Amino acid sequence: MTGSPGTWTQDPLLGLLLPLWQLVIGVLVLVAVLLSVQRLARRGHSRMTTAMLVTGSVIVGLAVLSILVQE
Repeated sequence: MTGSPGTWTQDPLLGLLLPLWQLVIGVLVLVAVLLSVQRLARRGHSRMTTAMLVTGSVIVGLAVLSILVQE
């Protein structure tokens, strides 16, 4: 891949494959999340509540951080 840094994104074949790889990665992440949630749910109500609170806090923290970085 020679030339300017952005030339590989102009290749038609890679342009078609790039969304496919993103879809594959997204599906694999979704499967991993579903399996971990299922395992966590089997462990009981207390751990599920704690995990939901931690996850919610992380999401809110990332949202606030992204807003602060944009400004």
